[in-house]
Amino acid sequence: MLRETALYAPVKAFLERLGYRAKGEVGGCDLVALNGDDPPVVVIAELKIAFTLELLLQAVDRARAGDEIWLAARLAPKGRHGDRRFRDLCRRLGFGMLGVRDDGGVELILSPDAAIPRRDPKRRSRLVAEHNRRLGDPQAGGGSRAPIMTAYRQRALACAHAMTAGPKRPRDLRPLAPDAGPILLSNVYGWFAPVTRGVYDLTEAGRAALNRWPAARDGGKEIVHRHVL
Repeated sequence: MLRETALYAPVKAFLERLGYRAKGEVGGCDLVALNGDDPPVVVIAELKIAFTLELLLQAVDRARAGDEIWLAARLAPKGRHGDRRFRDLCRRLGFGMLGVRDDGGVELILSPDAAIPRRDPKRRSRLVAEHNRRLGDPQAGGGSRAPIMTAYRQRALACAHAMTAGPKRPRDLRPLAPDAGPILLSNVYGWFAPVTRGVYDLTEAGRAALNRWPAARDGGKEIVHRHVL
């Protein structure tokens, strides 16, 4: 049986075939996808093992920030799509529905309607900003226990990786993270410690973080290339 995180890759592939760039766990949403327009069309997908009231309520909450909302769940045995009333309600609300088979295939159950609920412009803007700042797609959507690999965490990891060569000043790290100074000063994750005035080194927690996220060892070059803010 599929778990929620196993639904992510098939749903992501489905949306990317439609021309969207999809990333997981953005701004509290299981999946956010953007197209190439300016401003972009914002697609939000929420993932659950079954089509439940909780999934529908999540979609209602996300509707204020997205242009298109999809609900995705494991396709029931024998291809059953659940309660017809659930589909009718999604149709009235303008939500799309996707069923993910145990073999990873995706079936379109219901296309999203053109009707658009009232949106929250600030929340929508935060989703677009976090999606654009995040390097690659480091987090599979659908999970709730693992720490989220946000764009901020990626920049902090780039600073931590640079410190494996020795203590650094914020200005030494600005090519990797323009906000290196605030990152070191606020020390949100406990990864950095001052050794002299204006010079920081890694803590044991910082070294453990690099072991936990080994992909960050090459993250610095990518951040320089992308000039992430």
